[in-house]
Amino acid sequence: MTVTIQVAPLPHFEGLALPAYETADAAGMDLRAAIPEDQPVTLKFGERAMVPTGLTIALPPRHEAQIRPRSGLAAKHGVTCLNSPGTVDADYRGEMKVILINLGQEPFVIRRGERIAQMVIAPVTRAEMMRVDVLDETQRGAGGFGSTGR
Repeated sequence: MTVTIQVAPLPHFEGLALPAYETADAAGMDLRAAIPEDQPVTLKFGERAMVPTGLTIALPPRHEAQIRPRSGLAAKHGVTCLNSPGTVDADYRGEMKVILINLGQEPFVIRRGERIAQMVIAPVTRAEMMRVDVLDETQRGAGGFGSTGR
């Protein structure tokens, strides 16, 4: 299934590549840091930053953009997204930004154009809450964290 997403780049996006799928079966498109060339962002251990992408988008109704970590940054450097997955709602028109945190042991430098996260477009199912007095019984019941094994 293919959906059309309108993209209105902001001035500080100039010269960067629009998000695109890197392989035929990729689920996500990489988002890039739209920071000034001469002002890289250094994240020390435990520090976080809201990194601009320079992009505004218009999603189709009943769709969201999920902002997720890039596995390479997490595995190699300990850099990940905080509110993961972040959600961009279909009616949001502001700049997409990525909240990154450095959980690694070394400072991590983010440079202009660096791939900092991935964006997955997903359909949204709307739910209607229905109040009841008692829920149906299940085999699991109220068993929570760890109740089905390690």
